Amino acid sequence: MTGRILAVDVGARRVGLAISDASRTLARPLETIAVASDADAVERVARRIEQLHAEDEGIATIVVGLPTSLDGTATPQTARVTAFIARLAKRTPLPIATEDERLTSREAESRLAVREKDWRKRKAQIDAVAASVFLQDYLDRL
Repeated sequence: MTGRILAVDVGARRVGLAISDASRTLARPLETIAVASDADAVERVARRIEQLHAEDEGIATIVVGLPTSLDGTATPQTARVTAFIARLAKRTPLPIATEDERLTSREAESRLAVREKDWRKRKAQIDAVAASVFLQDYLDRL
């Protein structure tokens, strides 16, 4: 299979996006989108998917990080993300998969802390970096 994979890290105030290369080998942070509501998040992500899908290499699959507690049980955030996925599925014909995102924000924070000392700058990037962490896990399993 070819085509890039887009990862989506859904948060209450920010949505992080990461993307793979066309060979599906490497994941890289793409951007963080500030959102006002769950509906705004779906709308803005759907528009961004359309833009990316129209590019030469396109998008083949979307992977959404599924938050769970450390023992794997659902959290209140799990239900929000599941609802986000259902609404997004109505807006795009692309397949949507989920990936365990436990501890990805912590991993992203530690990676960013190495090269960026200002916590405000790290905070602006953390969601996209967290998306790249779980996207790389997904790619490694493919």
